[in-house]
Amino acid sequence: MALKVMVVDDTIVYRKIISDLLSEFPEVEVVGSASNGKSALFRLKSLNPDLITLDVEMPVMDGLQTLKEINKQGLEVGVIMVSTLTSRGSEITMKALELGAFDFLAKPDAESREQSIKSLRQALQPKIKAYQNRLEVRRSLRKGKSVTKTGKEVLVPAAPDEVKTREKVRERTEKSEAVAIGISTGGPNTLTRMLPRLPGDFPVPVFIVQHMPALFTKSLANSLNVKCALEVREAVDGEGVEPGVVYIAPGGKQMKVATGAAGKKIIRITDDPPENNCKPAADYLFRSVAKEYASRVTAVIMTGMGNDGTLGLRVVKSFGGVSIAQNAETCVVYGMPKMAIEAGVVDVVAPLDKIPSEIVKTVR
Repeated sequence: MALKVMVVDDTIVYRKIISDLLSEFPEVEVVGSASNGKSALFRLKSLNPDLITLDVEMPVMDGLQTLKEINKQGLEVGVIMVSTLTSRGSEITMKALELGAFDFLAKPDAESREQSIKSLRQALQPKIKAYQNRLEVRRSLRKGKSVTKTGKEVLVPAAPDEVKTREKVRERTEKSEAVAIGISTGGPNTLTRMLPRLPGDFPVPVFIVQHMPALFTKSLANSLNVKCALEVREAVDGEGVEPGVVYIAPGGKQMKVATGAAGKKIIRITDDPPENNCKPAADYLFRSVAKEYASRVTAVIMTGMGNDGTLGLRVVKSFGGVSIAQNAETCVVYGMPKMAIEAGVVDVVAPLDKIPSEIVKTVR
């Protein structure tokens, strides 16, 4: 079944470019377009798309207003925001992601039209594929089919109200001294629902890799900081690690934990190469926390496409740390947790609303 997509943008050029690119992808049908949110809402009911690409800044009704109206009307359609790489664009996009937009696409500022189109194609294709996969997983779950391999060391996804835990975790007496989280597509909305549920007296630092470009991670940190009992900030190279602080890796950089003067833990922000095509990468962070905290670490893998985090979790497990994965039913994209679960490097599988309490158990 073809994925039906509608393109919403106030510029004719971008409507055509995005429509043409979408038409290149297998099993994708562009069913229409609109020049502003008001027109899009009118056309949504007749075109009935599965997904819309929604420009952030438009006259009459902008992307954020349109998304709010989609939510208010309970319309079942996925949304990919299309944003400029500016501070204002990143802040509005962040609000949209927190409201449940599936993902976002940054408009390139390449020197030539050809380069811009190439950049858009490379960015758009995996997002469309991920959304197609999401629909398939949701259909499978509705039919009651398993979406993971079965085997001795593999935990199947938990039902929405269940937590699957390996016995050795229940018997663990050691407390974790750090929490590391890897998350991607669907992350801002997921973190908005999860992080505020960590208590204000949370006793250890939290390190987060969210796959995002520069500017966007700063907006994410600022937005989460307002909502959480804990302090949330974008990490800075060389700063000392403090308990009860959430550090978000800057977009376009790698983040690791290291030992500084007098044995104090510090954060290092580096320009090391991408891993799994990701920068920042969860694998990069997980390896460093395993090395610095050994068995006293909790690593969490959450919604996102791809396999970033699986190899890092293998290192965490080799040092004796605890690993938690988000279950299939509550993921926006069941990619990163699925890979880790199937690799046998996950101790606890939990729905989103149970993950905060599972994390707290490991640090108390």
